[in-house]
Amino acid sequence: MSAQPARPAPSGARAARKRQDIVRAARALFLREGFGVGMDAIAAEAGVSKVTVYNHFGSKEALFTAVVAGALDEPLADETEAAATLARLAAAGAEDLRAAFVAAGRAWVRAVRENDEGRALRALVATELHRFPELGRAWRAHGPAGHHPAVADTLRTLADRGRLDVPDLEVAVLQLYSLLVFPQMVFEQYGTELTDDLAERLLTDGVEMFLRRYAPGYAP
Repeated sequence: MSAQPARPAPSGARAARKRQDIVRAARALFLREGFGVGMDAIAAEAGVSKVTVYNHFGSKEALFTAVVAGALDEPLADETEAAATLARLAAAGAEDLRAAFVAAGRAWVRAVRENDEGRALRALVATELHRFPELGRAWRAHGPAGHHPAVADTLRTLADRGRLDVPDLEVAVLQLYSLLVFPQMVFEQYGTELTDDLAERLLTDGVEMFLRRYAPGYAP
């Protein structure tokens, strides 16, 4: 599973479109065939040369990471209810910070629970890590903020505006996921789901815990 020599990734609008085509093709093939799918097949599916794929990503591990990184954030990155609530959260003032976090959390949890392809991608990562340990190394090197850019950007914006005090962004991102979303995934791995009532209680209590830690002067 060799990588091409490191070089700057192509840039510009045309390169961005090709990159999207490659990621879209790789996503479909990884979901259908697993991480063992060949780069030749991915290039053919994307309608580009294998050299172009390597120019953009350098290795199959990097391409797989690009495909699955942000899978949780995908419903938050387009024109959806979750994206709108995340935008409102970034602009929230002190008086409505809790309400904005709860609203964003509800939309986020709902998107995670209803996104079947996102579930398939998470299951694929868990499965392929056993067969390809190098994938785990690439995944860890990407870092939590890189996996979850939409949430990381929101927390960074709130910190810049003085609404939050976030000394370690990676820790904060993981703690927020752990409080609001990870319980859904743990149950999901066992083929079940949290009840709506329990999910709501975990979410509201999780927001309280997060704000007590990161919101200066927060008082419920």
